[in-house]
Amino acid sequence: MKVVLLGGSGFIGRALARQLCAHGHEVVIPTRVLERARELFPLPTASVTLVNIRNEATLRQTLAGCDAVVNLVGILHPERGSGFDAAHVELPRAVAKACADLGIPRLVHMSALNADVNGPSAYLRSRGQSEAAVLDALKGSGVALTLLRPSVVFGREDNFLNMLAGLVRMYPVIPLGSARAQFQPVHVEDVAAAIVASLEQPAKDATHELVGPEVFTLRDLVIFVITTLKKRRVVIELPHALAMLQAMAVEFPPGKWLGAALGIALTRDNVRSMSQPNVSSEQFPFGIRPASLRTIAPTWLLGENSRSHYQSLRSRAAR
Repeated sequence: MKVVLLGGSGFIGRALARQLCAHGHEVVIPTRVLERARELFPLPTASVTLVNIRNEATLRQTLAGCDAVVNLVGILHPERGSGFDAAHVELPRAVAKACADLGIPRLVHMSALNADVNGPSAYLRSRGQSEAAVLDALKGSGVALTLLRPSVVFGREDNFLNMLAGLVRMYPVIPLGSARAQFQPVHVEDVAAAIVASLEQPAKDATHELVGPEVFTLRDLVIFVITTLKKRRVVIELPHALAMLQAMAVEFPPGKWLGAALGIALTRDNVRSMSQPNVSSEQFPFGIRPASLRTIAPTWLLGENSRSHYQSLRSRAAR
């Protein structure tokens, strides 16, 4: 089928584009910056186009004639002037309305675990509003909607586990806010596999929560990284008030510049998001056995060698 992949140059998008092409699908990847999608150029059935999908007329032109749309566009930090609305509400509404008007049979929309219009953070509220906007735009259209809500997604190029690894490598003492926050990390390749499987199933409305096989606290993850990297580090758990002060310090200059240089971007809104356990009891869909972070992550945290990739392959065997 012909699939338009919005957000295809991002972390999840790159993994999904590779899997879609491996399954023989034609993939159209619109982007505002070609450089971000350069590693997708060699994919045999993918085409990268320089397009601004925030322009509604251009968006409709891009989607016309496709068999499915996958919307992975999302941000963790608010955009200047519009907060989360432009990326999480206005764009998804426009995409869903275009799918309905153009008669596109199916739409896959990426949301987040704990998305809720009454959630504790602006991020989670915007994700909840996004779901509501998409459902409203598709009402009575006949477009099959697959709604996906992953926990934190990990992988070689992620901004989460690699951020923790950067902190562990640099600092002997790690002051940790929200240390008891719970996550159920899911591998990026499993998220991509679930999307491909959803597109290859008969079209129907469905909602899936995507989580890995293990629950970690934030402290557990930091200790795992420390152990994997064979470092000696002291972890100090911060109370909530200090965690908020720590997050505020990287929201404004000069802390913001230092945080950007070190890859640290944990805001107060992120801390509020972590006040709810980011876990689910739902079984991973489509018969996929989700990979373990403990098995996969050391492959890139320790660096590749001639045999290290076998560890990743073993974890995915017999699926």
